[in-house]
Amino acid sequence: MLLRNIRSGKDQQVQAVVGIIAHISPDILLLNGFDYDYDNVALNAFADLLADHTSPYPFRFALRPNTGMGTGLDMDGDGQTGGPRDAQGYGLFAGQGGMAILSRYPINTAGVQDFSALKWLDFPNAMLPQVDGKPFPTLQAQAAQRLSTTGHWVVPITLENGTINLMAFHASPPVFDGEEDRNGKRNHDEVRLWSAYLDEALEMKPDGAPFVILGDANLDPFDGDGRSIAIQQLLAHAMVQDAGPKSQGAVVAAKLQGGVNTSHTGDPALDTADWRDEDGPGNMRVDYVLPSTGLEITGSGVFWPKPDDLNADLLGVDGTLASRHHLVWVDVIPQR
Repeated sequence: MLLRNIRSGKDQQVQAVVGIIAHISPDILLLNGFDYDYDNVALNAFADLLADHTSPYPFRFALRPNTGMGTGLDMDGDGQTGGPRDAQGYGLFAGQGGMAILSRYPINTAGVQDFSALKWLDFPNAMLPQVDGKPFPTLQAQAAQRLSTTGHWVVPITLENGTINLMAFHASPPVFDGEEDRNGKRNHDEVRLWSAYLDEALEMKPDGAPFVILGDANLDPFDGDGRSIAIQQLLAHAMVQDAGPKSQGAVVAAKLQGGVNTSHTGDPALDTADWRDEDGPGNMRVDYVLPSTGLEITGSGVFWPKPDDLNADLLGVDGTLASRHHLVWVDVIPQR
């Protein structure tokens, strides 16, 4: 049914997502939370639907994510195996909530660097969870656990005058765990992986090409329950630029939720995710597009229009029809 809805474009959420992408019309797009199948049937159907809305993406890329990848072990310490939290990354089935890239420029698939199989235990200075000084949930589980919840990819895109590397990821939410803070520590290290990569602390090294880090870090620099130091360090990295994409809709949403998130300290204009205060953490900045310092930034923003904006209907009645996460965009020009 999902694939049929993608092909026909009849599903309301599919319509909303397509409408927003066609409106912004980025040249290169990372999709998070897109289910993976081996032949990319769903991805191709979605790209064809975008082409029907005058937003063609002839080049498509996806790898099998860690989400839903079975381990046969008790990975969350509940004494059972085979549950969605016992997979390498949370998933009810293999490939649930994966990642995909759509591009108007050729993708050099032979040059991809994939960190998705990196064991958490092997990550430099890994912040592994413990309870009473013992590995959580077990040493066996930790030895099998991959760091990436979904994946970490470095994907070269061939431009007219050179190459740009997309550093794509989708980190675990730093919540839904216990005193061991398994998810919080994993999220911290998933975000920190990019700093380690740029510092050449991993086995695979950067090739010197300009890059853009993009994805859902599930981590705000100031607010929420995550270990914010990881994203703060990435934003401050000497090789990274932060354009600070903003929207007016995020400011309005924060005010409607009770005075600009009174428990939050970050600038609400930078927020990218729309979680309600009454049953969630409030709006936060968790989605990022971070160009390297060798790229000239000419514009940026978050698609989160105010309720009275002409394009607000693309968000649906409650503003989250497409997703609670809003599309973040940055325009860059490679230096010649």
